[in-house]
Amino acid sequence: MNNFAVRNGAWVLIGDGRHALFLYNHGDPDLLDLRVIEARVEENHADHDLGSDAPGRYAARGGPRSAVENTDWHELEKEHFAKEIADRINKAAAGGEMKEIVIVAPPRVLGEIRKELTPKAQAAVKGELDRDLARHPLPDIEKALARKFARNE
Repeated sequence: MNNFAVRNGAWVLIGDGRHALFLYNHGDPDLLDLRVIEARVEENHADHDLGSDAPGRYAARGGPRSAVENTDWHELEKEHFAKEIADRINKAAAGGEMKEIVIVAPPRVLGEIRKELTPKAQAAVKGELDRDLARHPLPDIEKALARKFARNE
C-alpha cells in the first residue's frame, strides 16, 4: 500500500502504543485539511502497578528450578490499546461511519492493529504508513503525509 491518497471524507488514524488520534480529511488529496474526530491517550502505569510479584519459577523434570522470564507489562498494554483502536475502526466500518481510512503508526503497532481488523475494516484501509507521528501537531502530520505523496514512497 505504498501509493495512496487521503481523499475527502477519509479518516486518518495517527497512533502509537499509547496515543490514538482519529482525523477526518475535510480537504482533498492535494491539500489536506485534517480535523480531529476523536483523541485517546492510554495512561502509562508504572511496572509495579501493572505486575504483581517477582517472576515465577518452575522445575524441569530431574533438573534445577528455573526462573520464568519477566512479563513486559508495557508491551502488553500497547497490544491491548492497539486492539481497542482496531475495535473502534471495526465499529466505524461496520456502521458506515467510515468509508476509507489511512493508518499511520510505528511498524509494531501497525501490525497489531492490522491483525485485529475485520474483513470489512480491512477493505476500508486505503493506505498504511509505518511512522510515529503521534506526538506531532496537525500541520506537521499534514506535511508528512503530503511529502509521502510527493515522493511516491
